[in-house]
Amino acid sequence: MIYFVLAIIIAYLLGSVPMGLLFTKMMGKGDLRKVGSGNIGATNVMRVGGLRMAGLVWILDMAKAIIAVFIGYWVADVAFGAWCGFAAIVGHCYPVWLRFRGGKGISSLFGVLLAVSPVSFVVCGIEWLLVALTSGISSLGAVIVFCLIPVLGFAISYSVGWPFLAIGLLCMWRHRANIGRLIGGTESKIEWKWKK
Repeated sequence: MIYFVLAIIIAYLLGSVPMGLLFTKMMGKGDLRKVGSGNIGATNVMRVGGLRMAGLVWILDMAKAIIAVFIGYWVADVAFGAWCGFAAIVGHCYPVWLRFRGGKGISSLFGVLLAVSPVSFVVCGIEWLLVALTSGISSLGAVIVFCLIPVLGFAISYSVGWPFLAIGLLCMWRHRANIGRLIGGTESKIEWKWKK
């Protein structure tokens, strides 16, 4: 039992490492919390550092979730790996180091998908890219992903479906302001800038 508890705690702490904030500070771009949306995720990184920097932060945020899933694999099985991935996303959204004010979880979500089900990763990745590129609204593609992943999870197995449902609900909650703007037609569009 102790190994399960330790795995969840380690996964949370891994997820709570604020890659976007640390990387932008290291690159001399200032405090990410004081620019744009104030969010520490990859979308806000793109506003201050361009697409390449945002892509690197996205990969780092995915990597910490992937490591968390593999810890769960090592302790138990794929279902527990998915729960460890969920814990990493909780850490990303509510990092202990930043008074529980973190990102919105989408990049770490894709890390969990890649580690648990590469097919689900490809399906959700294609959907997000198509919607984001055609509409220019990243959050619209993300919201559709949140609805897709529980379906994909239960298609894998009953035990994987539950952590995937928890991930979808958490990320939906973190995007509640975006959903309100989408409904109101006021959601901002992405500025695709390669570098700044």
